[in-house]
Amino acid sequence: MHKTIFITAANNILQSPIEYLRGVGPVKGDLLKKELGIFTFKDMLEHYPLRHLDKTSIQKIGALPPLADYVQVAGKLTDIALLGEKRSKRLVAYLADGTGEVELTWFQGINWIEKTLVVGTPYVVFGRLSFFNGKAQIVHPEIEPYTADKAEGRKFLDPIYPSTEKLKVRGLNGRAFAKLTYALLQQLTPADLPENMPESLLQQYRFISRWDALHHIHFPVSDEMYQHALRRLKFEELFFAQLRLALVRSTRHRFSNGWVFDTVGNLFNTFYSRYLPFALTNSQKRVLKEIRRDVGSGRQMNRLLQGDVGSGKTIVALLCMLIAADNNFQSVLMAPTEILAQQHYNGIAALLKELPVNVQLLTGSTKGRERKEILAAAENGGLHILIGTHAVIEEKVQFNNLGLAVVDEQHKFGVAQRAALWNKNKLPPHILVMTATPIPRTLALTAYGDLDYSVIDELPPGRLPVITEHRWESKRPQVMDFVKAEIAKGRQAYFVYPLIEESATLDYENLQKGYEEVKSFFPEPKYWISMVHGRQTPELKQVNMNRFVQGDTQIMVSTTVIEVGVNVPNASVMVIESAEKFGLSQLHQLRGRVGRGSEKSYCILLTGPKVSNDARERLKVLCETNDGFKVAEKDLEIRGPGDIAGTRQSGVLNFKLASIVQDKIMLEAAKDAVQQILAADPDLILAANLPVKAQLNVPKNETAWSKIS
Repeated sequence: MHKTIFITAANNILQSPIEYLRGVGPVKGDLLKKELGIFTFKDMLEHYPLRHLDKTSIQKIGALPPLADYVQVAGKLTDIALLGEKRSKRLVAYLADGTGEVELTWFQGINWIEKTLVVGTPYVVFGRLSFFNGKAQIVHPEIEPYTADKAEGRKFLDPIYPSTEKLKVRGLNGRAFAKLTYALLQQLTPADLPENMPESLLQQYRFISRWDALHHIHFPVSDEMYQHALRRLKFEELFFAQLRLALVRSTRHRFSNGWVFDTVGNLFNTFYSRYLPFALTNSQKRVLKEIRRDVGSGRQMNRLLQGDVGSGKTIVALLCMLIAADNNFQSVLMAPTEILAQQHYNGIAALLKELPVNVQLLTGSTKGRERKEILAAAENGGLHILIGTHAVIEEKVQFNNLGLAVVDEQHKFGVAQRAALWNKNKLPPHILVMTATPIPRTLALTAYGDLDYSVIDELPPGRLPVITEHRWESKRPQVMDFVKAEIAKGRQAYFVYPLIEESATLDYENLQKGYEEVKSFFPEPKYWISMVHGRQTPELKQVNMNRFVQGDTQIMVSTTVIEVGVNVPNASVMVIESAEKFGLSQLHQLRGRVGRGSEKSYCILLTGPKVSNDARERLKVLCETNDGFKVAEKDLEIRGPGDIAGTRQSGVLNFKLASIVQDKIMLEAAKDAVQQILAADPDLILAANLPVKAQLNVPKNETAWSKIS
């Protein structure tokens, strides 16, 4: 292992443009930039191999195991023959080493290969081993003349790099990448790859040096050394991702001034003691204390509130808005759809009807005089709580003293939209973002590490778990009979479909067809049906939704527009059509629309006869658990982190080596290490932490999107 060297000055060679690397040039350089985002020597060094091939030893043909994958053998060619005609033409050669014989077969490049091979000449052969009629065979092997240096085998495992078709056409295949990377490593010295983590951390986890790690990740002398390199570089990725998030969070806590809510007054106390519809759970009480501590600290709150469907996030948000009103501040609640905004308004206005709190609704549908009156009340301070869609962040909406902004289903909004809330007062308002999409702890640690993080992890008392069953299409009549029995008890039902129109490529149930089919089982006037989908006007959508909410219709036929927020406690059954077409988190979100009352509720997953293994796994998970966090963990395992829970596009999940699924323990260790370092040295000014600070290389004069929830 090389002596530890720490960063003392800005590195130079690794910042060199990629076209300056010998063997690249301007044309290939441009292609590398466009195809793989490789702009510098550093980028090339961090273009890691997919896997390695072991050419370090030569095996005996007679001892080749039947389950071997790639093998390397040596011997003399005993025969060469052209077999077959036209399309079935192939070149066959036989290699023997005294212990056995292996058949070598080529279907392409036959003429050129035949000219290069000589019977009786010794060769080294490498390739994927298979057996045909009991005989060892290698199709399209790599073959080279046997020399003294080949007899000893390679000194390291051969890397196989990812490439693209356009790069391969230009000669930049996996083997060419290996040559370029090898040449690059030969130019570097230990001073070019200094340590970037504290010496104490390297010793604690017995990491190999960064110099050794970057050599052995590309050209390891053994699989053991490759694993050492992989472990070191994975930890490094996770460590710096956590550090960047922690520094943003720390800076916000220390320097981001916020309004002080130091009073819990009459509005809060009166509502809590007289009008609160149910006793708060311990989880809700804990989260409320965390928020009260934030808003009384003099620093701006930027908190993510996560809770499963029906866990009572909205009542927590309402109590926070009452604290704001007690301190003469206004609040705004922003929801992603008019349906959800309308529902929040209806629920909150009803709860506050006995209190002197002015609550208004502002959406794209709010017009004319009503709109002018709401904007005037917001600006002169007569409005306490404004609920709405993205209409609330328009420039014309001005507040007298906005102190709290609540964003519901925050992943439905773009970062710039949420950022607009910051400019609605002299100091930015406190921010509370809420999501009912459970985020696995490992993902939350990574994607939301710069936010304060609260979880409501228990349901209100009296809620029963939803019974979830998978049923095949052939059981549709029985499913319909079950729904009829529920309606006969006075309950209501949802039927949810994935698409609105017929598709030539996907055999989704069409919503219109589904509506007619539901009507055939539930004919009027005995049954009444509402239909809601995204192409309806907001007014028609609201009318149809209200009919269902008020119990005028017993059945709602809908697309996934009802995925979030719709609250009909009397609805006890949901039938999800073509359930195999939905993602796991979306199925869980849809299921959350039932089970909101005190009655036993059901979710029936209807599928066609053809269901993939992945879809079967999703349906199985949903039938086995109602725990949104377990569902999210499984979703993370199945799909990876890319799109789960609308994770922010902050780049923190773009790891080259680490996986937040497989490397959960390492992620926790990296987070703990970061916390310990920053607790002792928040500005990273101690000598031991200077390598860490140098590695961060934080770009300046950029919009601090990561600070915005």
